[in-house]
Amino acid sequence: MDDKQQAEDKNSKAEKINKRAIKLKHGQKIRNYILQWLQLFIGAVIASIGLELFLIPNQVIDGGVVGLSIMGHFMVANVPFGVFLVVLNIPFLYIGYKHIGKNFAISTVIAVIMLSFCSEVAAEFPKVTNDPFLAAIFGGIIDGIGVGIIMRAGGSLDGTEIVAIIADKHSPFSVGEVVMFINLFILSGAGLLFGWDKAMYSLVAYFVIAKMIDVVTKGLDETYAVMIVTKDPIEVTDELNTQLGRGVTILHGQGGYTKLPKEILYCVVNRLEVTKVKEIVLSMDENAFVTINSVHDIVGGRFKTKSH
Repeated sequence: MDDKQQAEDKNSKAEKINKRAIKLKHGQKIRNYILQWLQLFIGAVIASIGLELFLIPNQVIDGGVVGLSIMGHFMVANVPFGVFLVVLNIPFLYIGYKHIGKNFAISTVIAVIMLSFCSEVAAEFPKVTNDPFLAAIFGGIIDGIGVGIIMRAGGSLDGTEIVAIIADKHSPFSVGEVVMFINLFILSGAGLLFGWDKAMYSLVAYFVIAKMIDVVTKGLDETYAVMIVTKDPIEVTDELNTQLGRGVTILHGQGGYTKLPKEILYCVVNRLEVTKVKEIVLSMDENAFVTINSVHDIVGGRFKTKSH
């Protein structure tokens, strides 16, 4: 009876520990979501200031869907910029959901809705300057910081990024090259609508925004080398292969302190996949050790095909 009672006590303690661990994990997940949404909101507020107080009043546009939305707002004056932003992003969000993932699509929906709301509020304030060049520089800086924060939180405001990511996988062109190609057409449209002076100011704003996004996120076309030490290397490898379609190399290592053998996973991903990698790994092994480093060049392999 004593042995049976001891066994029951051990099982009861183990159940309590498991329940506590599940509760802590659930609480951590909620905190992560709150932090992510807070980042998306802050980014939307900052981006709306750059757009509504600098760029839009001076008929200076950004690239991508944001630029198309600004032009639509001027063509149909009764329809707010935010309405165009939501409507034009819908098909891209569906494509992003199918090809990149649910979390990315959800984060992007939240970011787009927040920016639409914040833009309506910011539009009530007077513009800061009448000089389109100053608007392009300072509006670009502010807008780029906001967009960069949104990207760091795993979201996006621009559906053309999604198209570029998919095109990158099926063409010899990089993400940055595809985005630039699309934006050349959009900025040309701004020239026809607002005049070529405004189109050139818009080009200045576009490059300033891109540079600020680089500062905040380390680049739209940035690739990252990820190294993962986990107790479930085979399972994690299978999930990365299945969900991301990225190749994973298994390196054989040894713990410096324990001297025990360890399997180290190595893979290269793009910026939009970094958040997904962390989510996959930590959902399978919350004690996994993950390092992420920027990669400046890739030669060979199957990560990206380029023709020279």
